[in-house]
Amino acid sequence: MNVGDFAKPGCQTQCGNLKVPYPFGIVSKGNEEHNCSLSRGFQITCNNSANPPKALMNEYLYEIFDISDTELRIGNDVAKSCYNQSGAYSEYIVSNEVDGTTFSYSSANVLSVVGCDDSADSYRDGSLLPKGCTTTCINREEFDEDGCFGTGCCQVPFSARNFYRISLRSFTNHNNSISPCGYAFLGEKNSFNFNGSTDLNDSDFKSKTEARVPVVLDWVIEQDTNCAQAEVSDSYACRYANTYCIDVPISSGGYRCSCKQGYEGNPYLTPGCKDIDECADPNKNDCAKTCINMPGNYKCSCPPGYYGDGRKNNMGCIADQVPRVRSQFPLIKLLIGMSIGCILLIVGTNWLYCLIRKRKHNQLRDKFFQQNGGLLLKQQCKSKEGVIIESTKLFTDEELKKATNNYASDTILGQGGYGIVFKGILLDQRVVAIKKSKIMDKTQIEQFINEMIILTQVNHRNVVKFLGCCLECEVPLLVYEFVSNGTLFEHVHNINGGASWLSLENRLRIAAESSGALAYLHSATSIPVIHRDVKLANILLDDNRVAKISDFGASRLVPLDQTQVTTLVQGTLGYLDPEYFHTGQLTDKSDVYSFGVVLAELLTGRKPICMERSPEDRNIATYFITSVNENRLFQILEPRLVKEGTLEQLEIAGQLVKRCLSLNGRERPTMKEVTAEIESLRKYSKHPWANQQGIEEATSLIGRTEIQHSDLYEIQLNSYNDFGHGSRQYSSSSSTISLLHPSNSRR
Repeated sequence: MNVGDFAKPGCQTQCGNLKVPYPFGIVSKGNEEHNCSLSRGFQITCNNSANPPKALMNEYLYEIFDISDTELRIGNDVAKSCYNQSGAYSEYIVSNEVDGTTFSYSSANVLSVVGCDDSADSYRDGSLLPKGCTTTCINREEFDEDGCFGTGCCQVPFSARNFYRISLRSFTNHNNSISPCGYAFLGEKNSFNFNGSTDLNDSDFKSKTEARVPVVLDWVIEQDTNCAQAEVSDSYACRYANTYCIDVPISSGGYRCSCKQGYEGNPYLTPGCKDIDECADPNKNDCAKTCINMPGNYKCSCPPGYYGDGRKNNMGCIADQVPRVRSQFPLIKLLIGMSIGCILLIVGTNWLYCLIRKRKHNQLRDKFFQQNGGLLLKQQCKSKEGVIIESTKLFTDEELKKATNNYASDTILGQGGYGIVFKGILLDQRVVAIKKSKIMDKTQIEQFINEMIILTQVNHRNVVKFLGCCLECEVPLLVYEFVSNGTLFEHVHNINGGASWLSLENRLRIAAESSGALAYLHSATSIPVIHRDVKLANILLDDNRVAKISDFGASRLVPLDQTQVTTLVQGTLGYLDPEYFHTGQLTDKSDVYSFGVVLAELLTGRKPICMERSPEDRNIATYFITSVNENRLFQILEPRLVKEGTLEQLEIAGQLVKRCLSLNGRERPTMKEVTAEIESLRKYSKHPWANQQGIEEATSLIGRTEIQHSDLYEIQLNSYNDFGHGSRQYSSSSSTISLLHPSNSRR
């Protein structure tokens, strides 16, 4: 291609031996205003006084050796430092920059140091780069002329893009060196070969290196602009026919233009890239006989009397020796038969693949079923007489996937330490909760199956009903009835809005229902069950706000001939029995302690653990017991409960919580006793004179103080935070009365 096709019409196309294609352009006298380049950054000055003329970068006056589609090779600067008895002389620092231009230093460059006892550091923007190297040599036999590895010469990659500064120094001023000078320079790695002592003793090494080792620059049309941004601007350079834009991931980015495949020319000049006629040049096509040029491509064919694909490197063109016999060959029938055969082969392969896949799926399903104790479950479901008891329903994996939309994230009800709970709708339109357990310990399979059998037989209105399981997955899936009104934790702590319905009566009712369910599990089932994770979050409420105990993932069975079992300690911080935590001995009294925390939470509205409260108020169990012992119970109770209950009723409730929270398990009541006491407490509110009696008692107590107020139970609710963001505070002004034990109310 003529270089004139690559430059703007009327512009100089060559300077010496260098051809200058657009977007670059030569600026000379008489055509300074002529727009021979795309922009000022692409202008080149031709020094005609040199022989031959030299092309120089217009702004930096470095000689240009070569221009390619992506790179520029320019002249070099070599830092030189020589030492003699009188000391060193200059030329030990070089620097250069292309900042603010469309050029950047290529990764093809390396930092090279040549010499003995020499070290060079490279800087960028005044900061030391993490690259530099040092040379050493003692005698000529040490020189490694096959590369720069530290003996006489070293090289390191160079990461600067727009500016560099090289500083060269010697540690001992070459006193022990066989070479008087050292050199450092940035340049193209492939253009420099170290020649050992020849280079070290060459007094012209600096000038020779500057002439033969160029610095490589990457260039783009416009920095900080990608193709998508450039296409919508008026200065877009790739707008001509058969060109396309290329994003350049160098330095701060940019773009360049290129001809499409099968086209050639200058993509920056009108009319753009022209079609390459591959057929006009035998070296550009592989046609054996006939070549047909096409836009951006070509095709080969055979003349009459020949057959084949027409390509030299393939079938080529074969002379038709027996045209009559060949014309009678049933080619169409053969092609149709082959097509039908391929279709049958594909269908058969797919059918076989599906069959094998289904078989593997069934084998995997059977493996998981046995692994998760399916056979043991079937055996346990038969009585000694061989009669099948009402057993757990076994759901299929596909059935539960459909119910949960393949366990979609929007069906998640909650997740905890033992698994994730999904909401699902079965084919019979029943709404269920599906718990996907974590990976199970194989040693606990038998116990897991026994627990499922027990839970299947549990029939208590205040225990979430266990409906069935799926054992043909990697981890077991447990199916429970869906309880729609959330957890008691959400209601007590106003997670989803107000809790105006949580009166003292309702709180005692829920406590009685929950304790009754736990008492049932402890003593009324065929094998006692210890829940081991009693907390507000595991007490659910149905549409009628009836309490239901849930989440038996941590539960354990206790044989009838034992009163305790030794297990790994599990539970929730704040609810965990301290005695169980220290000894590892799990008893039914561990559930009693956890329920005592639940009662304290119900009465105070405070969370079990809150690090934002004061140290003495941080743990509700210890704080509640301390408050009862110091006759400060009414200061920590919910103000609403103080209004609704009698003094005796609330004091009895406080003492019950205190006994449940005893550190010695033997001193705690049983769940049956707890249920009985709570039911007794509920009777206080059923007598019409009960609250009136409580008000009269409080009035009698407070009447002996000097404080007078029209409303006995007026409490400033805005002065404290209910949910762990601060301790409860009561106003000390005369308009607010703290409800204290009689001994604390006298001032």
